[in-house]
Amino acid sequence: MGTRILRYFAGGNTAQGFYNLYDSNLADLDRVFILSGKSSREKSYIIEQLLEKWTEAGYTIEVIHRANDYQRLEGLIIRTLSFAVIDGDLPRAIGKEYVGSHWETIDMDQASRTANLDKSENEISELTEKMEVAFDKAYQAYAEGLRVHDDWERIYINQMDFEKANETIHKSIADLFPETKTCQRESDTKHRFLGAATSEGPIDYVDNITEELKARYFLKGRAGTGKSTFLRKIVQEAKLRGYDIEVYHCGFDPKSLDMVVVRALGWAIFDSTKPHEYFPSRPGDEIIDMYELTIAPGTDETFATEIAKIESAYRKHMDAGKKYLAEAKVYQDELEEIYAEVTNHSYLAQILSEMDDELQELASEHK
Repeated sequence: MGTRILRYFAGGNTAQGFYNLYDSNLADLDRVFILSGKSSREKSYIIEQLLEKWTEAGYTIEVIHRANDYQRLEGLIIRTLSFAVIDGDLPRAIGKEYVGSHWETIDMDQASRTANLDKSENEISELTEKMEVAFDKAYQAYAEGLRVHDDWERIYINQMDFEKANETIHKSIADLFPETKTCQRESDTKHRFLGAATSEGPIDYVDNITEELKARYFLKGRAGTGKSTFLRKIVQEAKLRGYDIEVYHCGFDPKSLDMVVVRALGWAIFDSTKPHEYFPSRPGDEIIDMYELTIAPGTDETFATEIAKIESAYRKHMDAGKKYLAEAKVYQDELEEIYAEVTNHSYLAQILSEMDDELQELASEHK
C-alpha cells in the first residue's frame, strides 16, 4: 500500500489576524519535535527531507503547508507512529492547549551561528519590522473585507425562507447519517484550514483532502445563504453519533466553516463557492444549492445594483490583502538570504538524522 499524503493548513492569514489551529492536530501525539529558529526555510528543509525519506513507507502522512509560502511545509505528522515535527515559532502557538511528556523543542540557532548574524543585526531588525507592518496591513484589509462581506450576507439573510433551510438541513442529515442510533464513544475532532490567503492569492487542497472519499457534497449559494450554519449542524450530528471529524474552517473568517469530513462514512460536504469553487467531476459528487432551495426567487436581480457595489468593494479589500502579503513575502525572502549565509549544514544533517533514527525505531516497534 502506497503512502497517502494529506495536505492542509493549520494556520492562516485571516480577517482576525494570524489564526492558529495547531494544537487540535497535535493533541495526544506522543513524540513531537518543535523546531525553533530564525530561518523558516531551514525548518521547512528538515520537514521536507523527512517527507521525502518516508514517502514510500506506506503510512498516511499529514503535511501542513505554510500560509504565506504554501510550497514549503511547516509541519509533518505520522499519526500511526504518534510522531510529529512542527515549526513552533511565532506567530504560531504550539502547546497552549496540550503538551505531551515527550515533546521536545529543538533550538536551531546555536550561539556561534547567532553571533555570525551580529553584523546584519540592523538589517534584520529593519526587514522584520517591515514584514510585520505588511502583515498587519494585510490583516486590516481582510478585516475591512469581512465587514463588507457582512453587508453582502444581510441581503440574502433577509430573503431567506428559514423553514425551507431547516428542511434542507434535516433531509441532508438523514441522507448523510443513515443509522438512527448514537455511539457511546467520544468524537475526535480535528480543526484545520482547507485553504489559505497567500502571497499568490487563495490556495486550497480540496481535491487532495477529498480524493479517497466515495461521496462529495458541494454546497452552493451566495454569501449569507446558510452554508456555514449547515456545516455546523453536520458537525453537531457527527459528534452526537461519535464519529471522528475533520472540521475545516474558513481561511478568511475562521469563525465560519468551509468543510466537514467524516472518513468513516466516506464523505465530505463543503462550501464550493469562490475562492474554492468546484463542480461535480466524478461519481458520488452532488450539488446542494442553498440559493435555489432557500432564497426568494429573483433576489439577485432585485438587488443587482447593491450587490455589484458590495462585490466591488469586497474585491478591492481582498486585492489589497494579497498585495500586502506579497510585500511581506519579499521581506521574508530577503531575511532568508541573510540567514542562509550562516546556515550550518552539518547541524541540519545531524537533526535530520536523529529524527529519522527515532522514526525508524517507532516504525520497528509498530510492526
